[in-house]
Amino acid sequence: WLTFQGCPFRGHDESPGSLNRGNFLEMLKLLASYNKEVNEVVLENAPKNAKYTSPDVQKEILSILAQKVQKSIREEIGNSKFCIMVDEARDESKKEQMAIVLRFVNKEGLIKERFLDLIHVSDTTALTLKESICAILSANGLSIQDIRGQGYDGASNMRGEWNGLKALILNECPYAYYIYCMAHQLQLALVAASREVDEVHNFFQHANFIINVVSASPKRNDELLANQAEEIAREIELGELDTGRGANQISSLQRPGDTRWSSHYKSILSLKKMFGATFLFLRSIANDRSVLKYSRGDASGALRIIVTFDFVFILLLMEKIMKITDVLCQTLQKKNIDILNAMDSVSTTKVLLGELQNNGWEPLLEEVKLFCGKHEIDIPDLSK
Repeated sequence: WLTFQGCPFRGHDESPGSLNRGNFLEMLKLLASYNKEVNEVVLENAPKNAKYTSPDVQKEILSILAQKVQKSIREEIGNSKFCIMVDEARDESKKEQMAIVLRFVNKEGLIKERFLDLIHVSDTTALTLKESICAILSANGLSIQDIRGQGYDGASNMRGEWNGLKALILNECPYAYYIYCMAHQLQLALVAASREVDEVHNFFQHANFIINVVSASPKRNDELLANQAEEIAREIELGELDTGRGANQISSLQRPGDTRWSSHYKSILSLKKMFGATFLFLRSIANDRSVLKYSRGDASGALRIIVTFDFVFILLLMEKIMKITDVLCQTLQKKNIDILNAMDSVSTTKVLLGELQNNGWEPLLEEVKLFCGKHEIDIPDLSK
């Protein structure tokens, strides 16, 4: 049960006198309360050196379960050809861990993706990764000659033409065609495009600064949520918001992530939704003499940014653009997506962006003016 739920086994203090000895031992204690034999044989009368509850035994149980899962995956693959998908990441202990996923067609003709193994690698050079992959495949009775596709990100150690992991695998099996993750390509393209436009780049820098100021402590976050609740109640009273089950939920500002560009869209949506509450909160911090001077300075700086026409304009513009690109981001990460549907989604996205570019100026400008009017932000004379 603990394994399938992804729960940790070990506890901070597993001594007999501890109030919480960890999930494994506490689960065993619970089972013993319902089963007399478990209580007597395992917990009470078993010799101290043969209780089979030590950390080594727990790891061995996990290892046996993992081997059974891998055996089941191997039987499911049978004699089929398969693709490998590999990525590496650093865990909490600063160790590089490489995840290996197999993609294949089962006997019923259905595409399946199975997580095969997670292995620690000493470094992320292409040769080390290749040797680790070969070792895992061999241990599970799979041959590198049966690989018909490889999918990695665009790092040089992965997709390098001569010495990358892709090239090393292709030397062993010429049929292992390399597919560069389309969702990852889109992420990088959006990041690069945004960095090319100074105003957009500065907008995300400023938005990140505002979110950091507002969410600097749990106390500030609570104050922001209280402001949001008051704002929602006021807008409902004025008839500006619809009511209903699940509508108008209280939520926090979302921080954008470095590698997931779709997280920027969520960040923009949260900032737009909580714009009024954020403005009131920053103003109260900037004017509160009981707050430390540098905190007041940060709040004043954030306040000057958020009440500018330029900031609002880019906020609403990027919301419209990223509403379109986020659909493509999510589509490209679906398990059942194929190359034809992927390319169709790319074409549709281009058409929608083209329509926004050609016909979206007047509606966008009108929306920006309404937004500025609602929040009492000065609108410059655009005719000049």
